[in-house]
Amino acid sequence: MQPLSTPPAEAWLQIGKIVGVQGLQGELRVYPDTDFPERFEIPGTRWLLRPGATQPEPIELKSGRYLDGKGLYIVRFAGVSDRAQAEALRDCQILVPKDDRPSLEAGEFHVADLLGLEVFDQATQQSIGTVIEIFAAGNDLLQVKLHDDRQVLIPFVEAIVPVVDLVQRRIEITPPTGLIEP
Repeated sequence: MQPLSTPPAEAWLQIGKIVGVQGLQGELRVYPDTDFPERFEIPGTRWLLRPGATQPEPIELKSGRYLDGKGLYIVRFAGVSDRAQAEALRDCQILVPKDDRPSLEAGEFHVADLLGLEVFDQATQQSIGTVIEIFAAGNDLLQVKLHDDRQVLIPFVEAIVPVVDLVQRRIEITPPTGLIEP
């Protein structure tokens, strides 16, 4: 019988990062990289990628809750029952398999699908840059690296970003005056 192999790095989605410990009983503070709270609230298998490691390891999420006002989740993992064990997990990434994606409604997108998309001015159809990051705010912001190496933040709202074509790997924008110009 062949041992099960761990999928390559591109087969995983980062859903959060352990940023600290909470109390003395092994609970951990997690900064989320997902819009799906069930990732931290519903028990089940997740994977940890330790700093410097190349392969994630499975870990069982026992429970989790959102920490109001902090933008963090407090989670408990099986086998982590004291502060020292929790401290050893600081800076670990929490992953799920890439194919374990929640269903989305029309007009919703997974952040990982937006990264690297080419951005075009809808009026001229000229390429202006590439999406390099997404920031969660009141409305999400696309960080776009322009061809002249400047970086701009573009509100990810339908009035400014009317077209997202994942098949063609492109976004079309209708930027208001002053959004892109230096």
